[in-house]
Amino acid sequence: MAHLHGEERAHYVQDMFGRIAGRYNLMNTLMTGGQDMRWRRFVVQQAELQPGDKLLDLATGTGDIALEAQKMIPDLEVVGADFSLPMMMVGKARPGSARMMWAGADALHLPFANNTFDAVTSGYLVRNVIDISRTFAEQLRVLKPGGRIVVLDSTPPPNNLLRPFIMIHLKYIVPMLGRLISGKEGADAYRYLPESTQKFKTADELATMMRDAGVRNVTFTRLMFGTMAVHRGEK
Repeated sequence: MAHLHGEERAHYVQDMFGRIAGRYNLMNTLMTGGQDMRWRRFVVQQAELQPGDKLLDLATGTGDIALEAQKMIPDLEVVGADFSLPMMMVGKARPGSARMMWAGADALHLPFANNTFDAVTSGYLVRNVIDISRTFAEQLRVLKPGGRIVVLDSTPPPNNLLRPFIMIHLKYIVPMLGRLISGKEGADAYRYLPESTQKFKTADELATMMRDAGVRNVTFTRLMFGTMAVHRGEK
């Protein structure tokens, strides 16, 4: 689970998302109280896309951010990329999915030319990659000059009065929901996700890593009592 490293962790994550693909959207809604839909719109807004722009949505999964971007911006060219093919197969059955391109891709080795996209978005990608600096380097490579990187991911719960309640939610409520919705495999997967959240970078640490990778003008906004963050930067 969250203690795994390197290729072993990458293979675990890939298999895990494949196993929970069919119930992934329902679980996101239940875990966040429906706030995930608002966060997706905020990610798209932060990307500052214009009609006719080209967007790459990494770790697109079932296409949540990509499909939201299509709704919000006319004539947008969208590519959704993920290394979990079962997740994308679920996404391709959703309304509007035929208008976007779907690509099997590893975020550490993107199969796209330099200076291709006006923005790169991602939801819950960075926490799961085995080389954070590498994925930002790849995103910068495929971005056009002035292009935007927008990252939605979880952060460790802050040390405040709400932390005990947040930890109960992460350690007990989320795995219980996973078991109820997706069975034993869901419980295993939704133990990994809270564990990886607790071991992940703080919002400040991730912002520093983005700057060290060469991303400019990095800012971030905390969400959901400080347990989520949206980072934004530019090439």
